Amino acid sequence: MAGRSRRKRLHRINNEIAVPEVRIVGGETEEENGVMNTRKALLLAESRSMDLVEINAAQDPPICRIIEYTKFKYEQSKREKEKKKKQHIVEMKEIRFGPNTDSHDFNFKLNHARKFLEEGNKVKAFVHFRGRSIVYTDRGKVLLLEFADELSDIGKVEMLPKLEGKRMYIILTPKAGLPKPK
Repeated sequence: MAGRSRRKRLHRINNEIAVPEVRIVGGETEEENGVMNTRKALLLAESRSMDLVEINAAQDPPICRIIEYTKFKYEQSKREKEKKKKQHIVEMKEIRFGPNTDSHDFNFKLNHARKFLEEGNKVKAFVHFRGRSIVYTDRGKVLLLEFADELSDIGKVEMLPKLEGKRMYIILTPKAGLPKPK
């Protein structure tokens, strides 16, 4: 076993519990619930071929349960997976414009941005200036502000247009009242 690192358990079990008294919850009968001697709780768990698991060490006395530890860990990992499944990770979607973007291209990209915002993602729209087109930064700013104005019904501006190097960008986030994506 040299070379293997053992992961520390989140809960102390059986003989790892080194306090004189514990509070047992979730017992089968009324006498099994409540505060009792740790040794007596260990014997009770052993008689059922189960483990004494410390659920909350912060309480005085610590809260324990008599359960099968492997089954407990399995159910806990299932709950964690369910939580992660329901969680939505916000992504940053980028949309690129040129300083002389035509109205058709603008509307096409506007529809993509609308879809991204409805899905609950942030949108970073930027105007990329190439060569001498950097002198038209005012066109880029107008384009981005018009873009934000068109999406004002479902998105709000997180950051106003900002020029960084050869790019001017704006960041939009979905409004709070939108229905959650599935």
